[in-house]
This record gives sequence, structure tokens and C-alpha cells, in this order.
Amino acid sequence: MSIIEEISAKLQAGKAKDIRELVPKALEEGHSAGDILEKGLLAGMSVVGEKFKNNEVYVPEVLIAARAMKTGVELLQPYLKSEGAEPLGKACIGTVEGDLHDIGKNLVKMMLEGKGIEVVDLGVDVSPAAFVAAAKEQGCTIIACSALLTTTMVKMREVVEACEAAGIRDQVKIMVGGAPVTEAFCRSIGADGYCADAASAADMAASFCR
Repeated sequence: MSIIEEISAKLQAGKAKDIRELVPKALEEGHSAGDILEKGLLAGMSVVGEKFKNNEVYVPEVLIAARAMKTGVELLQPYLKSEGAEPLGKACIGTVEGDLHDIGKNLVKMMLEGKGIEVVDLGVDVSPAAFVAAAKEQGCTIIACSALLTTTMVKMREVVEACEAAGIRDQVKIMVGGAPVTEAFCRSIGADGYCADAASAADMAASFCR
């Protein structure tokens, strides 16, 4: 097994301590930071995402793998900058105004990062204006909205309308998700994509970025 494959395997097992040792070793051996990220960390996270989608692993395993990935990415950051590596894209994510639930949002954030997308996390109770401001100021091409309540999911329509009013609707893809949200609701408010789970959301976001 090559050291890059070992990094992928250790990430899938959530072994952050091993990742902390293997990443510098791989750099010493002459592997580029881009290769370690793509073929090691992101490839490993992609496997975790697929397994999660197929109910072979569950939220705790995903969280542990994501933590291991974060460890690796932090070690690679300075090298990636000097290599001029670009993220796949940039997304802002948040739970809509009036809603304080964040477990689903946090999971989607990790899965997006696992696809190499830079994520601006706006937190919970995010107003439509705040989504628009973040997209404009941070140069995000994706706005991802989460809601757990039927009473707050209507705010997603306001996010779409706010993007239209700000003149950025053609520059961003708006993704919606959360327990009460459906494909039909997504279409009815004019959003670009609905996903039933975090792994599918990451796949969709990656396809939007490409």
C-alpha cells in the first residue's frame, strides 16, 4: 500500500493521529500537497460519503472521518497555497431564519469540504439578506439553505427572492434541504436543487461547481 492509499484508509477509519503523522511523511517523500489532498484525503472522504449514502456507516463515523480530514487539510494548507491549488468552488451554508437546528447543516458542510469545496458557514437563524451578503462578499457560487421546521422552510423562498432582488440569481445555485423539504417544494420556490441527504448534497454541489 502506498503512503497516499494509507492516508485514504486511515481517514476512512477516522484515525486523525495517524493522519497527523502520515501527511508530513508523504510530503517528505516528495508527494505534492495537491496529490495528498486529492488522492488521499478527498478520495477517502468520498468513500465515506458513498458508504453513508448506502447506510453502511452512520453520522458518528462521518464526523470522525471529517475530523481526520480537517487535521490533514490544516497540515497541507501552507503547501497548497504555495502550489497555487484552487478549491473546487465556494459555497455559503446556513440554517434559515427562525430555525436553530444545525446537525444536518454541519453534516452537509463536512461533506462539501470532503469534495474540496470551500465552505462559509453562516450558522443558524440566517436571514435572506445575510445569505445574499455572504454570497456577494465571499464570491460564493452556491447558497445552501437548511431547515428542520415546516414553519421556517418557507424562508427558503425569501432567499430565492432576495437573490433575484439583489441581481445575483444567475450567479448562484440555491440548494435546499432538511426534514420537511421535498423536491416539489424546491421546484415551487424556484431553487436549483433538493437533496435528501448530506452525501447527495455534496455530489450535487460538486456537479454545480464543475
